[in-house]
Amino acid sequence: MTGSHRSPRWLLAMVAVATLSGISVPAAAQQAITVEGNRRVDADTVRSYFHADQAGHYDAAARDAALKALIATGQFEDVKITDAGERIVVHLTEAKTLNKVVFEGNKKVKDADLSAVIQSKPSGGLQRATVQGDVNRIVETYHRAGRDDVRVTPQIIDRGNDRVDLVFDIVEGKKTTVRRISFTGNHVFGDRQLRAIIKTSVTSALSFLTGGDVYDPDQINGDRELLRQYYRNHGYADATVTNASASYDPASNGFDVVFAIDEGELYHFGDISIVCNVPGLDCEKLRHLLLARTGASFDASLLDKASEALTADMSRRGFPFAHAEPRIARDPQAHRADIAFVIDQGARTYVERIETHGNSRTRDYVIRREFDISEGDAYNKTLIDRAERRLKNLNYFKTVKITTKPGSAADRVVLDIEADDQATGDFNISGGYSTTDGLLAEVKVGDRNFYGTGNAVQASVTYGQFARGADLSVSSPYAVGRATAGAEVFDRQTDVSPYQSYGSNTYGGNLTLGMPVTEQTSMLWRYSLYDQNVTLAPGPSATTVSLPIRQAAAAGPQLVSSIGNTVTYNTLDNNKTPTSGFRSQLSQDLAGLGGDVKFLRTTEDTRYYQSINSDLTGMVRAQGGYITGWGGQQAPLLNSFFGGPSMVRGFAPNGFGPRDLTPGSTMDNVGGSLYWATTAELQSAIPGLPQEYGLKASAFVDAGSVFGYKGPTQSAQIANKNIIRSSAGVGLSWASPFGPLSVDYAMPLSKAASDVTQRLNFNAGGF
Repeated sequence: MTGSHRSPRWLLAMVAVATLSGISVPAAAQQAITVEGNRRVDADTVRSYFHADQAGHYDAAARDAALKALIATGQFEDVKITDAGERIVVHLTEAKTLNKVVFEGNKKVKDADLSAVIQSKPSGGLQRATVQGDVNRIVETYHRAGRDDVRVTPQIIDRGNDRVDLVFDIVEGKKTTVRRISFTGNHVFGDRQLRAIIKTSVTSALSFLTGGDVYDPDQINGDRELLRQYYRNHGYADATVTNASASYDPASNGFDVVFAIDEGELYHFGDISIVCNVPGLDCEKLRHLLLARTGASFDASLLDKASEALTADMSRRGFPFAHAEPRIARDPQAHRADIAFVIDQGARTYVERIETHGNSRTRDYVIRREFDISEGDAYNKTLIDRAERRLKNLNYFKTVKITTKPGSAADRVVLDIEADDQATGDFNISGGYSTTDGLLAEVKVGDRNFYGTGNAVQASVTYGQFARGADLSVSSPYAVGRATAGAEVFDRQTDVSPYQSYGSNTYGGNLTLGMPVTEQTSMLWRYSLYDQNVTLAPGPSATTVSLPIRQAAAAGPQLVSSIGNTVTYNTLDNNKTPTSGFRSQLSQDLAGLGGDVKFLRTTEDTRYYQSINSDLTGMVRAQGGYITGWGGQQAPLLNSFFGGPSMVRGFAPNGFGPRDLTPGSTMDNVGGSLYWATTAELQSAIPGLPQEYGLKASAFVDAGSVFGYKGPTQSAQIANKNIIRSSAGVGLSWASPFGPLSVDYAMPLSKAASDVTQRLNFNAGGF
């Protein structure tokens, strides 16, 4: 009896010693787990998802975690956990294996695009909930493609051995479009002007080319932001788009979209200051980077550009974590916005890695070079946002998104760049007619991201009644620092035409190097080497050609070697269809660095646009130029200036300027060394026509002159006076998908007796 009483105490003592000594309790002491229904999955694998407490039991939280983890594997169609006395029983229904996942009936959306959005994959498990989710994802993809009437039915085909095919049967339905776009609350900008800002457009005869009429909820939200930015960039700091609603009209099978706008008041910039909270930083040296000016209309884009410029400059000065944030203090009574750029020291975080995804074609270095920072540098969100905008502006990608992930340490982050490549090649066959060159045809092929290198390559061949040519060009961004280098070779010929009794032959090449100087200013340097000569039509008629023309032809081919530069200042709101802003371009070329001719040529072209109301834009233009020979030479005929419709509409090509009036000659325009021209123009969309048609009407007044002939005058009577040529007229332009088209009708108001007028001027084709 004594021994029998001692045994339990001895056993308890041993267990206690074993526990304190770190020796595990035998597995039999743990709660048993029985697995049922498994055929392919091992029972021990299932048990590994259960985690017991210190006593060897599985509480409710442990069972729930195991249940969720088993379902998440995708290997089971159903999982149940029950109690059977002291045991836990796991009842499994294994999911069948997907043999294939296919799509049927889809014509408007490719298989690859649908495969990318669904979660059911071949060799994975068949999950009913996942399949239903995939149906919703496919429907959403079609909604973004403008097809709200889509129907998707999943079908499961048993292939035996627990393997099935999953088929998504798709009925695409008709295209769902936007039938009407309207705005409420807008008083400053009219409906037509706001429609030009957004990307969504109403259905029209050209929608099959533009595709902007597709109803896409995501695009509608994007349009809300475009409208808000437009107002904020034009003085309305408090403007908001309070709502963007879309209602479906079954009768027209389309949506009516309404944007509700709260414009707010017009603000002007007040005090512009810098508040520096970074020790050791001299903020007065940064003041020149503030683009906003006191008294000017509020423009949010200037604040964004200034913030980026400040951040980049501070990084170069040795303050990589500093960032600038504009803070706006509004005075509603005075309609004034004081701006304080607050400079703070950011968290000391570094970029550990830069990872790229989705760029199956574009090389990694093409993406990385758009960043002002690299791996190991200080993380700065302002510079990251700038890089994202740059990547989007390249137009190489469908979408660009930059996110951050935790790095290997608390002060390290990983930049994750998702850039989805899109097609960048172009192939165009176009034809047209102009009153200058007659009938024309052109074949053009190119790629703006050649083999994913970011280089642009283009080749074209043109053939027409009076003109022919071929051109091959290539440009490479970041060839020298942030400068873009380019090269071009060309061959151009013109024949005798109703506007000139001589032809020309020019072939050669250009080398260029362009770079931005500021946000609005850029500079382009070039070197040109080309051979040019004047040609005459064979036969007796050549003897009647004007004396200066005959002498130019007798000179034979002339090799021109020149260096030049162009400085461009541009603040236009839209380069294609501007409604406000200023653009000035000054060009100079110096020939004589070798070659046969020596001349200096300077030209200037300045345009200013101002929106008058929502439908009307005013434009004024001034242009001029001067060319002179040097080193005892005269400027060549082909490099002189010839007056025509590009200066003053209503005149024929080569229609005004110095002219040989020698009796019995062809009385050709022989070119001048000086020209000036001015234009005042009103531009308006066509009332009653949708904005997306791209049609625009204009009324204009032109004036100008070409004079200063400096060629041979022996035995020639040259009309060489600075006589003002002027005209007034109307025009129509169309930015068609096939190329630009324009027609002008102008009535000459003043001219010289020898000038040649042409009231109708027509150009069509993508040249």
